[in-house]
Amino acid sequence: MLIALAGLPGTGKTCVARDAACRFGALHLRIDSIEQALLRTGMTGESVGAKGYAVAYALAEDNLRLGRIVIADSVNPLAVTREAWRATAARAGVPVVEVEVVCSDRQEHRRRIESRVADIAGCVLPTWQDVLDRHYEAWEGERTVIDTAHLAVSACVDLLDRQLHAVAAACRRTQA
Repeated sequence: MLIALAGLPGTGKTCVARDAACRFGALHLRIDSIEQALLRTGMTGESVGAKGYAVAYALAEDNLRLGRIVIADSVNPLAVTREAWRATAARAGVPVVEVEVVCSDRQEHRRRIESRVADIAGCVLPTWQDVLDRHYEAWEGERTVIDTAHLAVSACVDLLDRQLHAVAAACRRTQA
């Protein structure tokens, strides 16, 4: 199964992804880590993001074909990137669970952005203004929304776990 997380910086995607990866024994694919590795090779410019996503799609597909659960952790701001994750899952013949991680408390979201410390060497974190100015297309279609504003990470992963069980049950019914 592919779990495709999306959401603005500072909403808690990586915290949820890490906890879920540990709980589910899943592979955590973090776009920030891939993009930073590409930047360390000397790659610069707008194309880093597109290339980072392309690398992540390929790694996800390889691991999905091995029967692994893959958690894709990225802003995933565009309809085209969301469709690419769906296509990745389809090529591997597995279901995809799309999850938008939000922080509905604007003050809490800002506090998170302004208090974060980079955990990837060389990574420049966005400012609050960067987050406000970020292009993020509205969702069309189904997704699970997890609001991290007032929930512990473990409670967010509990919500995700329930959604995964529902998807797995639906897949079993379809196969029967």
